[in-house]
Amino acid sequence: MRKEHEEKGETEEIPLPDGQTTILCIIQQLLGYDRARVICSDGKVRLCRIPGKLKKRMWMKVGDVVLVAPWDFQPEKGDILYRYTPGEVQRLEKKGLLEDLKKFFE
Repeated sequence: MRKEHEEKGETEEIPLPDGQTTILCIIQQLLGYDRARVICSDGKVRLCRIPGKLKKRMWMKVGDVVLVAPWDFQPEKGDILYRYTPGEVQRLEKKGLLEDLKKFFE
């Protein structure tokens, strides 16, 4: 028998940016070879890598809101840690975390 999956509720925690090691970004362009160009909330454009564990499980597209960890030794590059679903993006908007990103698209 198959187990029925429970729907994700409002109580489930989503990873939030901490401002120092992770930041919110929007995918600007997919470059192939598991790479994407993203616009970050700190105003920088970064070249980010999509790790193997996310590559097949979470399909990325232009305009997706993602959580990025910039590299310490090359701040203009980083790793994509998480892609937010549309429901999670609405929760981020309610918390006011997407205000910095909206400035770059107006």
